[in-house]
Amino acid sequence: MEKLSTILSHLESLAPLSYQESYDNSGLITGSADMVVNGALICLDSTEEVLDEAIRNGINLVIAHHPIVFSGIKKLNGKNYVEKVIIKAIQNNIAIYAIHTNLDNIKTGVNAEICKRLVIRETRILSPKAGLLKKLVTYCPENQTNNVKNALFNAGAGNIGNYDECSFSSKGTGSYRGNEGSNPFIGKKGERHYEQEDRIEVLFKAPDQRKVLEALRLAHPYEEIAFDIYSIDNQYENVGSGMIGHLETPLKIPQFLELLRDRMHAKSIRYTSTNQLTINKVAVCGGSGSFLLREAIQAGADAFVTADFKYHQFFDAEGKILIADIGHFESEQFTKDLIYQILNEKFPTFALRLSEVNTNPVNYF
Repeated sequence: MEKLSTILSHLESLAPLSYQESYDNSGLITGSADMVVNGALICLDSTEEVLDEAIRNGINLVIAHHPIVFSGIKKLNGKNYVEKVIIKAIQNNIAIYAIHTNLDNIKTGVNAEICKRLVIRETRILSPKAGLLKKLVTYCPENQTNNVKNALFNAGAGNIGNYDECSFSSKGTGSYRGNEGSNPFIGKKGERHYEQEDRIEVLFKAPDQRKVLEALRLAHPYEEIAFDIYSIDNQYENVGSGMIGHLETPLKIPQFLELLRDRMHAKSIRYTSTNQLTINKVAVCGGSGSFLLREAIQAGADAFVTADFKYHQFFDAEGKILIADIGHFESEQFTKDLIYQILNEKFPTFALRLSEVNTNPVNYF
């Protein structure tokens, strides 16, 4: 058994809720973070049938990819499947947690799982997000710089792409004067003091701000710490929509479609004609990814694997790219395995169970 807050803290350390899209509703939907959970049933959709499965197996936590609630609920009387699920979860003291677009948007998330199954290598985020980075600027005595930097690095600051412990330092002279209530690290009360200091600059992820500032306060020798925090418009290469990379071996179009069908268990593939003779560079997006078509073309992708393209959107390929729509459920069905792996690595003795319910609402004839 584990406290639910412990489970959620781990999931959100990898896929912070701040990474979800504005329309999304990831997070704890029913239940209390303080409750003790005896196991987790992992599913793509927290339908009533999945909840019944949890009840039969005595499990009081359901972790779903898709949130059962997207928009506000004004009444709760069981008139539709959403309300029925919420009522049943509350009646049976079952927590429902959704980890949706925040898991889509991380470099090791849903799209990475697709790339792994299709053996797509040299991957990167197709459309990185902006506004997720901040810069900390602070000043400290020269002989304390390494201590402060190490503390900031340990708190997660200083990561840029495939590099960590990244920072910039410049030298200057700081001055201060403490009043009668002060206890200066260097200098005397009531006297202006000049100190040779280093200016330290580091980038950090916005969700880590509290942790980074706490590390700064613990490591910095000054009683009062001068620092600035700036919002950065740069794109964060490790977070964003879709993913792109290269196939292990370039394939002819029929071979590529066969690979998709077999590896993604796709019962039907809707695809466009293309001027490409072989498929090498491939973009992917789990779920509804038509909004990324332009980015996929601009990135030079030969094919774009996703779901939920509308009829007229297929024309937008204009022969430049092969659109392969494999179905929403089919593109995300292995997300259950990903969530299982994430939790099992951290909590190997915690009872985890993959739902046996097929929640795909689409049938094929």
